[in-house]
Amino acid sequence: MAQLFNRLLLATEHSDFDTGAEALAFALARRCQLPLATVMPLVSNPEYEALAPQIAARAEREAAARIAQLREQAAAAGVAIDLRLRRGEEPYEEIVQEALQQGNDLIIIRRRGKRSFLANLLVGEMVSKVVAHAPCHVLIVPREARMWHERVLAAAESTAQGRQVVATAAAIAAECSLPLHLVIVIASAEDRLKAEAFLGDVLDPIQRRGIAAQGEVRMGKPFTEILAAGIGCRADLIVMGSRSDNRIGRALVGGVAQKVMGLAEIPVMVLNLH
Repeated sequence: MAQLFNRLLLATEHSDFDTGAEALAFALARRCQLPLATVMPLVSNPEYEALAPQIAARAEREAAARIAQLREQAAAAGVAIDLRLRRGEEPYEEIVQEALQQGNDLIIIRRRGKRSFLANLLVGEMVSKVVAHAPCHVLIVPREARMWHERVLAAAESTAQGRQVVATAAAIAAECSLPLHLVIVIASAEDRLKAEAFLGDVLDPIQRRGIAAQGEVRMGKPFTEILAAGIGCRADLIVMGSRSDNRIGRALVGGVAQKVMGLAEIPVMVLNLH
């Protein structure tokens, strides 16, 4: 994985919801023999804090305690972390800016935090915004997930971007000595021939490199079929792309990626292919 990812960034608030992301980030840093850059966003509103300085002071004390605890856990895991506390009104902006400044190529982050009044929220709002605005790939980690060791699932379309997804997934599979499973979801039977041709075209060179790779074409709702394929092949990592819309000045994570991120019980790596 060192050839793919050389600058890892763990984004965490060190809450109970971050345990999966932290454990996986530690494991990935150890495997790649890399230091782990870490950012802890702290919500900060200067005007409000000027009126209630005691609240700001309490937040600082709590953050310091979480930072100390995280440093201890990283040391116990044998991982060197470079931890930065960033203050701002929007946590996702601080994470994205840290990734830009550090030149990170992979952000590792939890799937969601407290569900509050948005009871049906699949992916936390902060996480969705990080994925949408990140300058690099993002690994979204459910609370109970851990480092992959079974199989990599690539969810791709029959496009140039789909080839990038497959190439990245194949590189991960090769580095981890894992099999690769490719799924293409089509909307109608008329698309099957094109999808099968794409499947054969991308799998052949991967198999010739000695990677155990296979694929399938499914028809139906993309997110449903991707999740079903992952369960069927016992994958413990999903690699996929996302679509965005910058026309109104903000990126939007595509609906398929959003649902897969929110419903998968395994880590989902969303590639920045813009």
